[in-house]
Amino acid sequence: MAVRSNIVGIDSPEALEKALRAAYYLADEGLATSAYLGLALGKPLLLEGAPGVGKTEAAKAIAAVLGRRLIRLQCYEGIDASAALYEWNYPRQMLAIRQAGDESIDIYGETFLIERPMLATLRAPDSTVLLIDEIDRADQEFEAFLLEFLSDFQISIPERGTVRAAERPVVVLTSNRTRDLHEALRRRCVYHWIDYPTAEREARIIMMRASSVADATARAVVAAVEKLRREPLSKAPGIAEAVDWAEAATLLHNGGARWPDAFKRSIGVALKDEEDLHFISPRLDAMLAEVTA
Repeated sequence: MAVRSNIVGIDSPEALEKALRAAYYLADEGLATSAYLGLALGKPLLLEGAPGVGKTEAAKAIAAVLGRRLIRLQCYEGIDASAALYEWNYPRQMLAIRQAGDESIDIYGETFLIERPMLATLRAPDSTVLLIDEIDRADQEFEAFLLEFLSDFQISIPERGTVRAAERPVVVLTSNRTRDLHEALRRRCVYHWIDYPTAEREARIIMMRASSVADATARAVVAAVEKLRREPLSKAPGIAEAVDWAEAATLLHNGGARWPDAFKRSIGVALKDEEDLHFISPRLDAMLAEVTA
């Protein structure tokens, strides 16, 4: 296995962390190190963590740093190989057969092949990043199907032969850990667990990604979402919700709403479940008063 210590000018975890920051993604040392090792060793990067901690955004930022197109394969229950690899365009094949009449025609030519994310990545490994998002939502059969792809970066199309990547593509997998992933898949990857950021880091993220949020507002939102995440909610606010809440509250405040009323009126940006809103409602005023004091 060829090791690439320098990838588009990135020769260390520190250099990658700096490049990710320039792409508006604040990575801690652990994530920057794992991502760098994944790139250098040519191994897929497996990111696990709670929903909303920035796993998908990390893949987007890596693609931006490398100057490559992000190809996203969103996993779901029942996803199969045809959704991930390729399909034949049957209506087009039937039309071509009718139009050909008695003439011979190759109905398995490139014209009739519908490319899906994994095949597209194999064909252009030097200009793409493949994101296999929420692999834990897929069935275990699909997870097993991925093993050959992640080991050899090749697939077989019975009618056309084997398609092999000219170089090892950059692949990022994410999992919300709704179920355990198979050990064989983990062995093929560089692993990193992404936790919620520290308060200081999350405030910096909000200030960096929100358009016009004051430092005090960012810190108040961070304090509030930290409290909300400790509650038994069905959907705790993630980083994206924290950024949106800070922006929404600032918008209302600039329109005349007082603090902390601006936070309360925009709570639907942070909590998006009726039962969660009902659960937190009796204590919301006291919580917001505390974080804005």
